[in-house]
Formats: sequence, C-alpha cells, structure tokens
Amino acid sequence: MTASAPTPPRRRTVLLLASHALTLLVGFGAGIYALPILTAPTGPSAEQVAQAAVGGMYRGEFRRDLKDSDPLHWGEGTVSVSPQQIVFTGRLAPGPDYKLYLSPEFVETEADFKRLKPGMLRVGDVKTFENFIVPLPAGADPARYTSVIVWCETFSQFITAAQYRDPT
Repeated sequence: MTASAPTPPRRRTVLLLASHALTLLVGFGAGIYALPILTAPTGPSAEQVAQAAVGGMYRGEFRRDLKDSDPLHWGEGTVSVSPQQIVFTGRLAPGPDYKLYLSPEFVETEADFKRLKPGMLRVGDVKTFENFIVPLPAGADPARYTSVIVWCETFSQFITAAQYRDPT
C-alpha cells in the first residue's frame, strides 16, 4: 500500500484547526502585550515628576542598549533616588507585573539579576509606563545600593537598569 494525499474534507479540517490555533496564539500574545497598556493608570505629570525629583540625592539613566534589553523590554529616561522615593522621568516598554528593585551592583542581564536578587531590596510595583514615583519602604537606605532595576516578575524578564552611584 502506498500513502495517499489527505482527502479534501480532511485537509480542510486540518487547515481550519491550524488557522484557528494560530489566530488564538496571536490573540493571546496581543492580549498579554495590550492588557497592561489598557489597564495602566495615568502616570504623574511632568510637573509632579520634576517637583518630586528635586530632593533626589542620586541620579541615574535607564538606557535601551543594555545587554538583555530588546525591542519589547527596555526603558529610557532619568531616575532620581532620594531617601523617600524613586522618581522616573521617561518611558518603559509596556508589560505586566513590573517590580522596582534596588541592587548593590549594576546588572544588565537576567542571569545577573537572578544571582543578585537575594541581596536586593524590592521597592514596589511599577504600574505606569511613562513617568513614575515609587515610595521607598520605611527604613530603606538607598546609600546601601548602587542601582535601580525594573524587572518583570511574572515572566522573569529583565527590563532595564540604571546605576545611580559608584560602588565604594
């Protein structure tokens, strides 16, 4: 016996299942990307961010060109760190479940983040993708750290980092 080509109704069923599965996957992926954008609260205004940054003791910069940043995971702008809060002026790639950390070392890869995470301070949630102000937990001392990191907790994805002071 030789193998024969699928009959037209069977082939049509296979093509329909494949096309529907592909559509479902594309829709799911688009939903994961779009949902944080649609549900994000409005970020602080430029005036609010500028006023909050005045008391900053340290400054750093989020850049797009870090090792593990890519077209879907990046940040660009200025970070100001004070004993009370971290203030960001700029933009982040949208995504779910972003967390802000202070790190004792500058990192720009997922592997380095995971290695150093036990010694980091989780500051709080980042819920906006343009400008943010995140209060520091009571008793936190930013002088014990050197860098600010944005990390996607759900997908264990490095987003961006900024070194705000040299290690001493």
